[in-house]
Amino acid sequence: MPSQIAKFDTLRSLGYASISGSYAVVGTASTKRIRGICFTNDTEGSVVFSTDGVNDHVFAKSNSFKLWDIASNTNPQLDDRYVLPVGTQIYVKQLEAPVSGSVYIEFLIDA
Repeated sequence: MPSQIAKFDTLRSLGYASISGSYAVVGTASTKRIRGICFTNDTEGSVVFSTDGVNDHVFAKSNSFKLWDIASNTNPQLDDRYVLPVGTQIYVKQLEAPVSGSVYIEFLIDA
């Protein structure tokens, strides 16, 4: 059975001055399937992340992070690809106005 290879994608970030009450794009859309994702809020305000720029999906209080290993429960016999798809775009908006810092998105992707 061939092994699956993953690598880290380019770090995506957005500074506090670009985060408002409307959704803003954080970096570029994924060009590979995402096997793991980390949302880091290194600002002084709480934020919400979204994958469609409309609906709230992931809450992150100030100076916190959320980490998901999406593909850990795959079934290699069924080729069960439990991943976020190519083209996934992350957006962020503030719940409290940040005065410093940035938000970061890290993808673990198929190599």
